[in-house]
Amino acid sequence: MEGTSRRIIELIRAIPRGRVATYGQIARMAGLPRGARQVARILHSSSRTRRLPWHRVINASGGISLAPGYGGELQRALLEKEGVVFLRGRVNLRRYAWRPTLTG
Repeated sequence: MEGTSRRIIELIRAIPRGRVATYGQIARMAGLPRGARQVARILHSSSRTRRLPWHRVINASGGISLAPGYGGELQRALLEKEGVVFLRGRVNLRRYAWRPTLTG
């Protein structure tokens, strides 16, 4: 697996329960400032096989990108089960965004 893809997967796995990250945030942290679509592709192709917490990745406006009937309801239910609150269909990113701290 390519290094960037591996880094994206590691970052997705690191998102804690009750927090969310955006596709763009994960891409930037992996060194791909314009790679949000690559994050989406990796989630689509690897979430099940790699057991990724795919539901914790949302779009930049705090919404769920998956369409109703294609996983959107499940994503919302999983996030709500972790304590993430939706208001008018959006997550308050100021409250629930994952903000990893730099160590070392």
